[in-house]
Amino acid sequence: MFDKAEVLPIATDHAGFTLKAYLIEKLTAKGYHVKDFGPFSEDRVDYPDFIHPLARAINDKTYRFGIILCGSGQGASITANKYAGVRAALCWDKEQAALSRKHNNANIVSLPARFIDFDVAVEIVEIFLQTEFEGGRHTLRVEKISRTQ
Repeated sequence: MFDKAEVLPIATDHAGFTLKAYLIEKLTAKGYHVKDFGPFSEDRVDYPDFIHPLARAINDKTYRFGIILCGSGQGASITANKYAGVRAALCWDKEQAALSRKHNNANIVSLPARFIDFDVAVEIVEIFLQTEFEGGRHTLRVEKISRTQ
């Protein structure tokens, strides 16, 4: 579970800029400390330029959890999952957010900015951050994610 005293990093591309700003506003109002990895305008950018630094920081354990966005959420998720210590989950509803934490111990939530209601996005993030990993039978599965043959 996420402690609001921790810093929560967030990154996107131009397609997710407006939703990112909305999330920062709403999460800050709820007492979260958010670190914005950019971008800082709606000018066209390439999402890997912003997702890589956030994912690297999660991988290096600078932060425990993070939020990433792009138009579909797919590209951001694919980029973040290049890091062995990252388990980025694309979530477009609350049940996926809960299950990604309970069963996969996901540490980054990826949101599809072009396909999600802003208030639902806030709920997804909160559920993601407040849901515990169940461990047990899921632990071995999660450990196998970063293994290579």
